[in-house]
Amino acid sequence: MTDQAFNILIVHTSGRNDGSVSRQLSKELIEQFDIAGRTLNIVERDLAHGVPFIDQDWIDANYTPADKRTADQTATLSYSDGLVDELKTADLVVIGAPIYNFSVPAVLKAWIDLIARVSVTFTYNENGPVGLLENKSAVVVAASGGTPFGSDIDFATGYMRHVLGFVGITDVAILGADRLAVDADASLAKAKAEISEFAASFSQKFRQAA
Repeated sequence: MTDQAFNILIVHTSGRNDGSVSRQLSKELIEQFDIAGRTLNIVERDLAHGVPFIDQDWIDANYTPADKRTADQTATLSYSDGLVDELKTADLVVIGAPIYNFSVPAVLKAWIDLIARVSVTFTYNENGPVGLLENKSAVVVAASGGTPFGSDIDFATGYMRHVLGFVGITDVAILGADRLAVDADASLAKAKAEISEFAASFSQKFRQAA
């Protein structure tokens, strides 16, 4: 395989900078990748300072054909367009997703609303929705204080797997540390082991293809 960039998009959603488990584990995951014959090109999108919510102006602009939009409508969609372009360019999407009150942070939901765009990242046919962001992988690096991943009170990880699949990203891994408030040391140790295993497996796939 000739040398070419392998593009990674990291989406940070934790409201914390210092002490954020999802940020730290995402960093450790990236540091352990060894993509033979590929240069890592990493783009980080930090949502901690807020993400605009969709409103009437955004909806009107989004559902106006691109060649008929006014300058104001084009400007209204510019932030969303930038987020979509990052996703289209990425080979791997890493999303740091702490669980807040049993679900994802509000900024992550707002990001999802801005990238889930009909005829851009998904479309419909006679069988229902079809995602358009194909040939990509995603890792959701989650963290929770007391919510067990995959439990009846976890409305975050299953949702992330579903919504990523909705836009065409079906190769999704869920990693991270849950129930940190119960036993932080054990939870972090388990998460670090999972991350090391995933990074080694993911890297090996590309070494075999080289």
